[in-house]
Amino acid sequence: MQIASAHPDAPSRPAYQTWPRPPSCLRADQLDLPPVNARVAVAGLVILRQRPGTAKGVIFLTLEDETGVVNVIVWRHIYERFRRAVIAGRMLRVTGRMQRAHNVTHVLAEEIEDISAMLDQLLTAGGG
Repeated sequence: MQIASAHPDAPSRPAYQTWPRPPSCLRADQLDLPPVNARVAVAGLVILRQRPGTAKGVIFLTLEDETGVVNVIVWRHIYERFRRAVIAGRMLRVTGRMQRAHNVTHVLAEEIEDISAMLDQLLTAGGG
């Protein structure tokens, strides 16, 4: 009988030891710390891209890291500047301003970087 190895996020070891962490990025569970309009950087796997027809060119991204999800709003002019990363990136680093409204926290994107190459670190850290 073969025993399955633990998932990288298993409680037996802290998740921050298995996930790649770009410098100066907040984890999803830390987004309640900075004040509104503070400039922050976040990073995570892209789990959702939405571009509703009624949103006038606004794109909504959902990133996931080892602690939860981060909602990102990408205005049209930012999308045009970082189009390739927004469309093709599997893992992104987003720098922007904190926004909170109706108990929902968003990061208003100012810069977007495709850090998909860091996924190799995630695979090796998880034993894959």
